[in-house]
Parts: sequence; C-alpha cells; structure tokens
Amino acid sequence: MWRIRDIIIQNKVVVGPMAGVSNLAFRSVAKEFGAGLIYTEMVSDKALFYGNEKTIRMCEVDPNEHPLSLQIFGEDIDTMVAGAVFLDQKTDCDIIDINMGCPVSKVVKGNGGASLLKTPDHAIRICEEVVKAVKKPVTVKIRTGWDKHSIVAKELAIGLEKAGASAIAVHGRTRSQMYQGDIDLDLIKLVKDSVSIPVIGNGNIFRAQDALDMLKYTGCDAIMLARGVLGNPWLIKEILVAIENGNADYVFARNERFAWALTHAKRLVALKGEDVAMREMRSHASWYVAGMPSSHKVKNLFSQMTTYQQFVNIIENYQKEIEDLI
Repeated sequence: MWRIRDIIIQNKVVVGPMAGVSNLAFRSVAKEFGAGLIYTEMVSDKALFYGNEKTIRMCEVDPNEHPLSLQIFGEDIDTMVAGAVFLDQKTDCDIIDINMGCPVSKVVKGNGGASLLKTPDHAIRICEEVVKAVKKPVTVKIRTGWDKHSIVAKELAIGLEKAGASAIAVHGRTRSQMYQGDIDLDLIKLVKDSVSIPVIGNGNIFRAQDALDMLKYTGCDAIMLARGVLGNPWLIKEILVAIENGNADYVFARNERFAWALTHAKRLVALKGEDVAMREMRSHASWYVAGMPSSHKVKNLFSQMTTYQQFVNIIENYQKEIEDLI
C-alpha cells in the first residue's frame, strides 16, 4: 500500500495511459486483474476547453475503477489550467496527470507531451499553475530527456516537486528513443533519490521479473505497465504474485486468454457499439493470441471481422485447432 497525497493505492502495479487503448472496457479488465491504479488515455486540454463531446465522454469514470488518474496534455498554460479545472470539478477522477512524455509526432508538433522536456522551466510552470487551480492531486509523467544530449529528468523532477506535483512517473527513455533500446534504470533511480514524492518506474516491463528488477534496482514506489499488458492483462496478476512471493514463478493459465478476449470484446461493444468496437478489437484480438501456435492464420481472420459473433466463431474454431498444443 502507498499513497499519492491522500489517495490510497493498494499495490505497486499501475497501468499507464495508452492512446486508443485505455478506454473504460480495457480499464475494467485491468482492474479485475488487480491493478492498484489505472490511467485513462490522454485527453487534449484544448478539446476540453472547447467542450468537445467525444473528449468529454472519454473522461467518464466507472464507480468500480477507483482510484483512477485522468491524463491531460497540452502546452498552453491557460488552456491546461482550464482543462485541469474541468477534470477536477466535472469528473469523478481521483488524480489529474500531466503528460510530459508522449513521443508521437502529432502531440510533439503541438508542443505538448515530450516536447515539454525541451523547455523544463515552462513545464514546471504548467504544473505549478495547474496545482494552484485544482483540489485533486496532480502528478506528471515524464521521460529522461529529449535526447541523450539533453537529459533533464533529475532537474525536472525536483522542479515539479517544488511546483506541487504529488508523484512523478518516469519512462526510462528519451523522446528520440521512442520505444526502442534499453531502459535507463539508473536515471529512474536518480529521480527516486532526488525527490521525496512517490516515483513510478516505467518502460520495458513485459515479464514479472522485469517488474521485480526495476523495483529492486531503482527503489521506486511502483511500476507502470503499458505495452506489456496489450493482450496480456494477466501480467498484472503475475507481477502482484511475484511481489508477494519474491519470485516470478507464477504463470497465468494461458488457456484462459480466450475467455478474457471475448469478455474484453463484449465490454467494448457495450461501450462503443458493435461496428466501432469490433474494428478496434481487431488489434486487441491479435495481441491476445500473440506467440501462440499458427497465430498468423487467425490474425488474418481477425482483420476481417465485423461482428462479435464472428469473433466468437473464430476464437472457438482456433481454440479447438490448438487445444492439444497449449
């Protein structure tokens, strides 16, 4: 158990924000596997400022998913404050997170996300003004720097703490690395050693042992999962058991993945309607069967499905085909 200000978090496993993924259906599955804290996908400050209905719907919180962090991105102080005030007063989130780490070009070109790593003073000012304007805890997600020549994680973290941030999540790569290369555990450790607020370590956690290694080496308060749980939400449970037992021996029964894939799809249909949900589920379905026998064949079928019943039929036939191999 640990805290972000007055918010009690029951365990050290955090599921981070993923654009186009971290909707309510996905989050509900992550919660059932025991995630202590879950983030929504990031929302635009300006979309909130101008009352975009789609963005506002993305901010809906289910009573069963607390504690929940809603993440906002942008670079203009006035609209960031306005967006944060909306999240503070008009949503049921527990924590407001500021994205200073997203590396994708669309966000960076607008001077949001990881582009703020190039202007640490401005980034700190955004945090300071948001903290002043809201009552809920404010946290920040950062990377180590823009590139290897401009590592700012320590100085930025210190500044963010002084600005009132209640916790910091550190992805152990620069923006220029995107999602390639090794995670710099030394820099995550440096941030942890430099501030007194909680630090969440993030990056390259695909196995329970990865989580144990990061926690032990960096001393961080929690670990954040992202790509590692795509089609693999049971990684959450495996890590929780590993932390409790001190080893990574427990492995989730892989034959249960089909039932969870169908559950995920059913919840996505309820959230977005069958047409949109099943188009989105094509990617999720492929992630659920990644690494399984003859998965390339079934992925081709997933890419063409348009209804939930088609998905059921594909899964049932595939499960029969490979039942002796799993």
